[in-house]
Amino acid sequence: MTLLSDQADAVRALVESADPGAVWAAGGPDGPYACSGGADDVLDAGGLTAVLALWPTVGTLVDEGALRLHTPLAAYGDEAAAGTPAGTTAHQLLTHPGGTAALTRLVEHLCGSTLAEAAATRVWRPLGMTRTRLADGTLRAPLADLALFLRHLLHPSAPSAPNIANIANGSNDPGDTSGPAPLTRAWTAESLRIRTGELTPARGLLWHPAPHGVWTHHAPADPGPAVWISPRHHRWAVLLPAAPGPLRTTFREAVFTPAGPARSSTSDGVPRV
Repeated sequence: MTLLSDQADAVRALVESADPGAVWAAGGPDGPYACSGGADDVLDAGGLTAVLALWPTVGTLVDEGALRLHTPLAAYGDEAAAGTPAGTTAHQLLTHPGGTAALTRLVEHLCGSTLAEAAATRVWRPLGMTRTRLADGTLRAPLADLALFLRHLLHPSAPSAPNIANIANGSNDPGDTSGPAPLTRAWTAESLRIRTGELTPARGLLWHPAPHGVWTHHAPADPGPAVWISPRHHRWAVLLPAAPGPLRTTFREAVFTPAGPARSSTSDGVPRV
């Protein structure tokens, strides 16, 4: 589902009227379809650390067989299991609130490095996210890097580096591409499905489900950043608000609901979460 011109204009008008300082983009597996300016400005994306650094790094460990989600952490050594109840697994940490600190400790133990170093080596550099940094507990990244990351979740076999600045300037050229992505389709598919059974709220692996095939991860406090992805409809979006208010909700509705002149009549709405 491509974001059509009129719909993109409506999203842009919405953001400019509600929060002129917000930075945003929406796109699909081929790259961004529409975005704000400032694509290369390095921004505070700290509310997305879990999904941009921790979740993909865990995925690389799972894919290489170094981590099994349902194996108790104690199997990886006392340091890996420190501070967690007996029998705790990585799956539990990925699907329950408050598990990121213990999960980070596990990842750093298995990688033999800090999360920042592991994410840069295993995820960001292979994706071409050369300006993304995690330092002093704060993740900072330009919009262009965030778009690269989300694009590859929809098309993990695609090369990296579509030029988001071209989209902001009105060009449809995604730019030069090179290099495979490190995130596998299997890891993304396993993460974007309900992993908590009948428990509520329902969760995937550090992602939260919404109706009609949309998944989200966002900072707990408004006006924190948020990302959305819908593999079913081949669309992603990211928003970094500059001011508090309802923009996070209205933005995702404008991007994902069929209220605008979308090409498909399939329901693709995103509820308030």
